[in-house]
Amino acid sequence: MYQTWMRYFSPGPVHHRLGLVCLGVGLQHGALPPVGPRTLDHHVAVVIHAGSGWLRTPDGRTRTVTAPALLWLAPGVPHHYGAAGGTGWDEAFVDFTGPAVSAYTELGCIEPHRPLVPLTDTTAAHTAVHRIARAARRGNPLLELETSAAVHELLVALRRARADTTPGGEPVLQALARDAFLPLTVAQHAARHGMTTAELRAAVRRGAGCSPKDYLLGIRLGRAKELLAATELPVAAVARRVGYADPAYFSRLFTRRVGTAPVRFRARQGRAVPGGWSARIPDPDHPPVIAPRPSA
Repeated sequence: MYQTWMRYFSPGPVHHRLGLVCLGVGLQHGALPPVGPRTLDHHVAVVIHAGSGWLRTPDGRTRTVTAPALLWLAPGVPHHYGAAGGTGWDEAFVDFTGPAVSAYTELGCIEPHRPLVPLTDTTAAHTAVHRIARAARRGNPLLELETSAAVHELLVALRRARADTTPGGEPVLQALARDAFLPLTVAQHAARHGMTTAELRAAVRRGAGCSPKDYLLGIRLGRAKELLAATELPVAAVARRVGYADPAYFSRLFTRRVGTAPVRFRARQGRAVPGGWSARIPDPDHPPVIAPRPSA
């Protein structure tokens, strides 16, 4: 069983000059029948609020869809998707087009080549869709104006809700890399970027394939290797530069992860880096790059 409500309409030429025009809106719930295979001439944002299902991409692969998620249906691109059997899923969709689509695509708010986008939350998107649904009532003299404004709102809400960005719209991995050397726990990193710990873990797992702790550790140890190889900073100073107040803990961690102690790593790199040692302290924002070891 499933429940569905949808409405389609045709904005006039003057409404297209608003930049974005809404062509249709729908709210559906339950074990919905599959959609497609089909191809459309406009964009559709399908927001999955709850449940799970599948998406078959043009290359023939079938991908699992787990809420919260967004399906981008791009014009001219075949799509085929459906809810899982049993309970199905809750979805809302908005059909839209207009000359502003290219600008929103360039700004990263529309991703036609990324048909499945994990989300952290659908609350704001759900509000925008319901605003469109309310405006789409028959006889509303401002239907085209109100639905157009809500499409803009929807695209911004979906951009903010992407699982690989912070609520402020900054890519999660970029934000973590920038703050990697601060003495913060994973929970503190999450709070700093307006996310729960679970949301941060999910975003980093999707973007980097590892936990936030391992991602941060990789950045810290990478910088530590560069400082050890290209400067004469004491190991304790290197530890502080990469976020560890306890040099002994840093040395144990470095040894366990890299396979050699910091002092031995420095001695080995000193024989391999052309030009010997540099007395210049590197700029943290532009760290030195270790040249590859010449082949024997």
